[in-house]
Amino acid sequence: MKKVLEIKDIGKTFTLSKKQQKLEKTKTNKKVAVDHLSFDAYEGEIFGLLGPNGAGKTTTLRIISTLIKADYGDVLVDGKSVKNEAGEVRKKIGFLTSELKLEDFFTPNYLFDFFSTLHGISLEEKEKQKKKLFDRFGIGEFAEVKVANLSTGMKQKLSLAISLVHNPNIIIFDEPTNGLDVITAKVVTDFLKELRSEGKTIIISTHIFSLVEKICDRVGIIINGHMVACDDLKTMTAEKNLEDVFFDIYSQEVGDK
Repeated sequence: MKKVLEIKDIGKTFTLSKKQQKLEKTKTNKKVAVDHLSFDAYEGEIFGLLGPNGAGKTTTLRIISTLIKADYGDVLVDGKSVKNEAGEVRKKIGFLTSELKLEDFFTPNYLFDFFSTLHGISLEEKEKQKKKLFDRFGIGEFAEVKVANLSTGMKQKLSLAISLVHNPNIIIFDEPTNGLDVITAKVVTDFLKELRSEGKTIIISTHIFSLVEKICDRVGIIINGHMVACDDLKTMTAEKNLEDVFFDIYSQEVGDK
């Protein structure tokens, strides 16, 4: 398989405010979010980044997506460095986060057209991609409804469509089914598998074991900013289910601290 994503020994430390120190229950004003983390992803696979809240998953995805800079290390996206070729990297990836907020007074049509323009998509390609995604997610009948009047599930599906306006080959989703009802969650997971069948590379972060077991080809377990295990899902779960594997590793890691 072709390697399309290389995360090479990245690290990130944040400075905490007094309020954040209180929430973190720590006296130090430094938090190491990602610590010498490395892994690869390949064409036509779904890679799951699994870990508890605060493990460093979101920080890792933001570094890959060029939203924040690593303190050290590098990420190569189809051979392009996030440090030196961030603009080229952004052309190759789609990034969806639960923190994406759509303005209430815009419509799906307007938002899709707006983000298509930002990506420099031709009119013909924009209309082709809009029809494909709007039909797939049932957005078409709500195309002129303001975001404020859409259901939570429809907002999530619209966010997904917007992240794919430029038909990227590498797609990064931070907690893709978080907060969704079971119907919408299935629509999203089925679509992720369709994208994989098209040869797309998909990276998801999650703390949901069943989601990883259902759709992922490989999985990396991240705890306290460290990649503590990374393997083919079938190999990792050859003797135990994923939840048991995770808690065995977690107990060992936490116990060693």
